[in-house]
Amino acid sequence: MLTISGVHAFYGNIEALRGVDLEVDAGEIVTLIGANGAGKSTLLMTVCGAARAAQGSIRFEGRDITRLATFEIARLGIAQAPEGRRIFPRLTVFENLQMGAIVADPASFDQDLGHIYRLFPILERRQGQRGGTLSGGEQQMLAIARALMSRPRLLLLDEPSLGLAPIVVKQIFDAIREINDRRKMPVLLVEQNAHHALHLADRGYVMQTGQIMLSGTGAELLANPEVRAAYLEGGQPRSGP
Repeated sequence: MLTISGVHAFYGNIEALRGVDLEVDAGEIVTLIGANGAGKSTLLMTVCGAARAAQGSIRFEGRDITRLATFEIARLGIAQAPEGRRIFPRLTVFENLQMGAIVADPASFDQDLGHIYRLFPILERRQGQRGGTLSGGEQQMLAIARALMSRPRLLLLDEPSLGLAPIVVKQIFDAIREINDRRKMPVLLVEQNAHHALHLADRGYVMQTGQIMLSGTGAELLANPEVRAAYLEGGQPRSGP
């Protein structure tokens, strides 16, 4: 469904991505883990057209999208919930969801809204509240919900657990699993919480300094000594979520 081949990207003179190869197949959850500054968020932004790939290609459902504008990529069915949530803080929850639905068929709005409220019941109770007054966990739910309102065929999630309490992290990861299970929606998940991400994912990639260093199934990477030493030791629980 998504094929990234030999992608290089720059921020000014800094090469942020150095020949990245990555694939997401239909129905999969694929996670990308790595330290801060490894290039994970840059890769998601490059898929969406900003930053622009300097070399290599990005194909979605067989179509080359490497040079398309961000709005064209969104219309093809790729949605992102970015790092830091980036909701519209002055708009209400309902208005944020309306913004997410701009590229979707208006006839599906009420049905999609119902799905969102079943997935995140707190958003229905907060629908008239301004986004900026929500808790961090509620804002993250809203960011994911806004992306889903576009009826994507591929969902990109950037650090959905960042800064959240453990109980909220579990709610977010449970929602990601449900989105994938019920809608068969493929998900590309960037996440520093490698323990939760690899337990959730079908496959994973490890990125360091703009390059993919390791790949495998979630179970294979969980068992890999290098991955355990770098990302899973030092207090991370060893059992499943």
